[in-house]
Amino acid sequence: MPSDAPSSDPRIALANAIADVATAPDLDAALAVLLGAAADVLHPAMGAVLIQDPDRAGLVVAASIGMDDAAQLALNAEVADPTHAFTVAAADRISTFDREAATPEGGSFVGAYLPLLVWGGGVEMSLGSIGFGWAAPRVLSDAEREALAGFAGLAALTVDRARLASTASERSEWFERMAHSDPLTGLANERTVGRVLELELARAGRHGSEVSLLMFDIDDFRATNRDLGHPTGDDVLRQVAAVLAESVRLVDTVGRVGGDEFVVIAPGAAGRVVAERVLAGVAALAAVGGKPITVSAGISLFPADGADPGSLISATNAALAAAKATGGGQMMSAAVSEG
Repeated sequence: MPSDAPSSDPRIALANAIADVATAPDLDAALAVLLGAAADVLHPAMGAVLIQDPDRAGLVVAASIGMDDAAQLALNAEVADPTHAFTVAAADRISTFDREAATPEGGSFVGAYLPLLVWGGGVEMSLGSIGFGWAAPRVLSDAEREALAGFAGLAALTVDRARLASTASERSEWFERMAHSDPLTGLANERTVGRVLELELARAGRHGSEVSLLMFDIDDFRATNRDLGHPTGDDVLRQVAAVLAESVRLVDTVGRVGGDEFVVIAPGAAGRVVAERVLAGVAALAAVGGKPITVSAGISLFPADGADPGSLISATNAALAAAKATGGGQMMSAAVSEG
């Protein structure tokens, strides 16, 4: 059990704590280091950092010392009470020192509770609270109170840095996803489809294998937009995209490359099988404006129908045009359309 004897000047420990927290690999490690540094100079029986839960209202224990799992679970439940010392510190943004309370065992302890405050956009924000408890009696010195304020400030900066890093990571992932995705359907965009096609053809060329390229075009889509409006047209695009996504294999790539044109890159010679699933899935969609939704499909095979992306795309486009010329809702292979 650590001694309750106060340090000669606990503020000295802050400099080392700042350096150690700055180099911690993640938030959990940083808060553990911070609480450990505070414990070394203030000798509390327990301590905890509670932060605002991003998924629900209220506080949750992010790190603690002198508390087992059961005690942490109990504290998580107790801070739902708006009068709890940790909750008051976070909500009212005030620090409380030398607050005496009874323990479940019938003893008493003295606690100190401080808010985790940061500034953003000229507004003070509370991210949670930090608190420590000592066996009573215990009166904190001015130097200890200043040290606690310093540890609270360091904890606030640590939590805020982790929150900003998480936000930056999420934004980066979002921009990366948007750079490769069609915003309306969530499928791969034309740029991504082109790159995947190059990679798949190069891989197939090295291994002497085949790649199927499929193009789908929604029949009479201009009429849908004209007669029923673009919101209805967008809904049709999303429905067809969903059918495509559900019909392909995990190894296939599906994308939207034009207003109503979709592409599937399918390693191997399974193009007709995939096309049949797509045509059947689209045909099962509910009619829009009294007209069924149908698509036409063109299919080509590398290397038989084209030895490079450009020639393969041309062959697929020709097959698609031949399929549409039949009246829609049909598929045509490049070899057949050329014959």
